[in-house]
Amino acid sequence: MAATVTAPVRGVPRVLDVHEPGWLERFPTWATNAALLVVLMAASVYVRTRYISSQFWMDEAITTGIASHSLSAIPGLLRHDGSPPLYYVLLHFWIRVFGASESATHALSLVFGVLTVPVAFWAGRSLFGRRAGLMAAVLFAFSPFLTQYAGETRMYELMGLLGLIATTAFVHAFVYRRRKYLIVFALAQAAMLYTHAWRIFFGIGAVIALVPVWLASEDRRGLIRDVVMAFAGAGILFLPWLPNFIYQASHTGAPWAPPPRFGAPVLISRDLIGGDRITVALLIALIIGLAPLFTKRFRRTREATVMWSLIALPVATLALAWLASQITPAFVSRYFAPVLAGILLLAAWGASRAGIVGVVAIVLSVVFVIHISSYTPQYKSDMREVGGEMAPLLHAGDLVIVGQPESVPLTWYYLPNGLRYASTLGSVSDPTYMNWVYALDRLRKANPKATLAPLLASLTPGQRVLFVRPLTEGANNWKASWTLLVRRRSAQWGAILAADPSLKPVAWAPHTYRGACCVADSAVLYQKVS
Repeated sequence: MAATVTAPVRGVPRVLDVHEPGWLERFPTWATNAALLVVLMAASVYVRTRYISSQFWMDEAITTGIASHSLSAIPGLLRHDGSPPLYYVLLHFWIRVFGASESATHALSLVFGVLTVPVAFWAGRSLFGRRAGLMAAVLFAFSPFLTQYAGETRMYELMGLLGLIATTAFVHAFVYRRRKYLIVFALAQAAMLYTHAWRIFFGIGAVIALVPVWLASEDRRGLIRDVVMAFAGAGILFLPWLPNFIYQASHTGAPWAPPPRFGAPVLISRDLIGGDRITVALLIALIIGLAPLFTKRFRRTREATVMWSLIALPVATLALAWLASQITPAFVSRYFAPVLAGILLLAAWGASRAGIVGVVAIVLSVVFVIHISSYTPQYKSDMREVGGEMAPLLHAGDLVIVGQPESVPLTWYYLPNGLRYASTLGSVSDPTYMNWVYALDRLRKANPKATLAPLLASLTPGQRVLFVRPLTEGANNWKASWTLLVRRRSAQWGAILAADPSLKPVAWAPHTYRGACCVADSAVLYQKVS
């Protein structure tokens, strides 16, 4: 399909516009497009592999542990974990080919992140013209959000890619009424449902984003028919997982984060777009480029409809998630992946219409992300150091007790085989995943002395017990119902173990603290003496 022609730049003097060098005209457009995309993808790979071998934090270890099971076992494990299965199934096959190391599993996320670059070019070009496509490709190639999570073994890069496809198909199908994109939108929506629960907010946000389309439509009956077909199609494809989803929604989860407050715009600017400097630069270009579409003259045009839909989609999605998180908190920046596409496509479109101002904004958005360490953590956990120090001191049959139950898979990943595991919830039969079914209630009922006593009784003199405890001195992140109780239980268990005369402390770790960004732990090794 031919690219949509970009409207002339309005509100910007032509002398401030920029044009491609004349010598480029000697080459076919497809060749220059391909060359630019190759350069952008190569640059993206370089930036996003700086910390590709960085250590796991607990969510990554849980993900890898579940994906390491047989394909038939994964749905049952996820039933107790609370996540949809698509990313875990893909990671399962990836691990079978490339292994389960940090670098290997991070590489799958890297693939999804790099794929957003050509897809963004297609999206911007097909919707707004070649210049917008190139600018969108640049924004996605150097997106701080995608760079950060390209080094994490989680589903956020996949969700970003699917969100980009779904957002583009949404505009094509419902605004431009290119009905073949209804299938693309339905498939992308279904894939998002199988990837992360935030697709529910995105789906409702998409319905709200149809309001400006409805107001401008001359065929409202046909629009309703297409909407029903696309959303019903996605729902039908999700039916096989629906019983598990209902079970997860009613049985799993724990309030590990406090409800969000009114700092959400700052969180979005900092963690999704990459910081206030990038946000301001792109916002200036967007306003200059799209300002005419806010006027009465363009109110009923298709371009204005596209603009209002792309504004409504991320805003409605984030607002719904914010409201829902007042009841069940889940408003954290790593979940924002589905709305990244709407924001960056809108920014690329505005910049493409803003002449030299738009070009400068895109250049500045790249310059401001040069220092990757300012937004991408090199050390997400210190468990690799703990495991490295403690592994030579542990033997088959020794007991590992973890103060933070969801960190059991992390200790399992970095410690040798043959150990037994327990948490403040009690004995753990499978340390590769976290059972979130009624986890908060179970932790409340798990009396420390009563739970610990049979674990210590199972040790014979000479055997060892390793107690791994989260560092919670910075208690601001430990105020939610779950984290507050984890903090309290870890302190209680630590005190009981330290006071037990049958246990002798023989080692501790880590000796070098690297300043982990997410969750840091300390460990004490005891030996049973009587």
